[in-house]
Amino acid sequence: MDLPRSFVIREGDLRILNPFDAGKLATLGRALKLAPGTSILDLCSGKGELLCTWARDHGVVGTGVDISTDFTAAARERAAELGVAERVRFVHGDAASYLPEEPVDLAACVGATWIGNGVAGTLEILARRLRPGGMALVGEPYWRIDPPDQATVEGCQAASRDDFQDLPGLVGLFGEQGWDLVEMVLADQDSWDRYAAAHWLNLRRWLDANRDDPLADELRRELTEDPVRHVRYQREYLGWGVFALIRR
Repeated sequence: MDLPRSFVIREGDLRILNPFDAGKLATLGRALKLAPGTSILDLCSGKGELLCTWARDHGVVGTGVDISTDFTAAARERAAELGVAERVRFVHGDAASYLPEEPVDLAACVGATWIGNGVAGTLEILARRLRPGGMALVGEPYWRIDPPDQATVEGCQAASRDDFQDLPGLVGLFGEQGWDLVEMVLADQDSWDRYAAAHWLNLRRWLDANRDDPLADELRRELTEDPVRHVRYQREYLGWGVFALIRR
């Protein structure tokens, strides 16, 4: 059980594996008014930057679960680097099925709602892991601008317009599922650029060093096509944010 190697190559030395930058992640932590000792379960925790920096800055404790062995190892190294390895731990495993020993104060799935086949199913997963009155965090794309055609939809890595809501529709969906939206921090075009462009540099450096690798042709095509796709479609039409929710 692991992610394809291309994911690890693409993310390279990035610590935040979504369109947030460090400033936005810190803003979110402050906005949530996290108390020392707050227990967090981070599903699809990537390289652990959310848990590690919030443990350092706010004194939270918690567990991150991710399917990638490389990302899990990087998260453990980051926890040691920041001196929080006694407060947070990282588990290699299936985030959708992982159950903590006790319900947590905050359960997160930031940018991986595929674990529940969409927002509604992911909220159900998070709800089953929360204490009464606990908070869920969901990271999810949304349409900034209504896509005019199927080429735009596919350029944003969607199969149809229905794959994403617009922002009012997404907020409405939270309410329909029985949750109050209590905070949100949204990516902007600059943070999208920083995330997307970092992939291009990672890919180019890897290609320069691995020209004969079996993945080289596939990743060469990605590096050729993705910058055009990003500037033509994704940065204009697709938004992304993290939404804090409490069940009604």
